[in-house]
Amino acid sequence: MTPLDMAAVFLAGVAGGALNTVVGSGTLVTFPVLLAVGLPPVTATVSNALGLVPGSVGGAVGYRRELRGQRRRVLRLGACVLPGGLVGAGLLLALPTSAFDLIVPVLVGLALVLVAAQPRLNRWLRERRGRSGRPARPDGGPALRAGLALASVYGGYFSASQGTVCLSLMGAFLDESLQRLNALKTVLVGGVNAVAASFFLFAAEFDWTAVVLVAAGSAVGGRTGAGLGRRLPPAALRAVVLGWGTVALVLLLVR
Repeated sequence: MTPLDMAAVFLAGVAGGALNTVVGSGTLVTFPVLLAVGLPPVTATVSNALGLVPGSVGGAVGYRRELRGQRRRVLRLGACVLPGGLVGAGLLLALPTSAFDLIVPVLVGLALVLVAAQPRLNRWLRERRGRSGRPARPDGGPALRAGLALASVYGGYFSASQGTVCLSLMGAFLDESLQRLNALKTVLVGGVNAVAASFFLFAAEFDWTAVVLVAAGSAVGGRTGAGLGRRLPPAALRAVVLGWGTVALVLLLVR
């Protein structure tokens, strides 16, 4: 990498770490930058997964106030998502590169749709739950656990907007404030990324320079993302994610 490439990857890590904490779509920032500096798609995905782990840790520290009283919930839901992350990571390496080249543009496109539709989807899910008259369970029940398990398989394979999916599911099944749900999402997604990254560390090819730069940037961004999430308008953050995600989709389609 040139010095300019390295600066771009580091700054993408900062933005990706912050966005992962706030809205859960940081990969839609870091992934296109890694592609732009010349990494193959699978290597970029693996390097990105390894690099974003410190950002999740920083985000969890930043949201420690909102995590109080959620220890039991974290443990129960974590037991559902961690195996899924390992399965998704295994699929990334087991499937041929040609499959990744076909699947990932579709996943990025779906992720962009989810980011754009998140407010409306959350509102519809809450209204549906309200019409049913059933109180929300403290841990969300089997439906939430199953949904998060499937989302974690997707997250282990390609993490773009995994957090958005998790946040939408938890908003439908848990009676909590958005900030507390966001804190819970940060821990769960961080766990999935950590499991996938641990697997990749021993079983996949990655670019150490990219990993270190993204890790350093995401550690900074993740720690500050919680504070930003309490102040910045969600619409503005969503617009940034959609813009960068469109860049990622274009890069994947023209390769």
